[in-house]
Amino acid sequence: MQENLDKAVNNRELLTFTLGREEYGIDILKVQEIRGYDAVTTIANSPEFIKGVINLRGIIVPIIDMRIKFKLGNVTYNELTVVIILNVAKRVVGIVVDGVSDVIALTSEQIKAAPEFSSALDMQYITGVGTVDNRMIIIVDIEKLMSSRDMDLVEELEAA
Repeated sequence: MQENLDKAVNNRELLTFTLGREEYGIDILKVQEIRGYDAVTTIANSPEFIKGVINLRGIIVPIIDMRIKFKLGNVTYNELTVVIILNVAKRVVGIVVDGVSDVIALTSEQIKAAPEFSSALDMQYITGVGTVDNRMIIIVDIEKLMSSRDMDLVEELEAA
């Protein structure tokens, strides 16, 4: 019984979502809510990946399109496009993704170190690759990504 308890403690629960043909996972504890994509108020001179801001129950939330941020090509918005509202680094931010898959729990045995390969995604934000059945999930340190130097505008937007 203690062994099962130890395994449960070592599990990482991730919200998985898709961007293009790839599946990504982020720590479920960072997720506040999931919403359908809706109109945003654009901010002049902001980077292309910052779509704008929304008013979420009195909080101005910057919305970041992860497809643009990760340079994944053609960006189309449809009924499956969702915004994941996150609490990261004491901030509320939204990320636009193609769709949310599910919540999964991965054991340490199911998580492998991130491989060395050239990618549009800066590897410093990838903590590993999880495998479940025939799925491979790229695990992103969303807090590290959102508080990175090129995301400093997120903090400026909130102060505005």
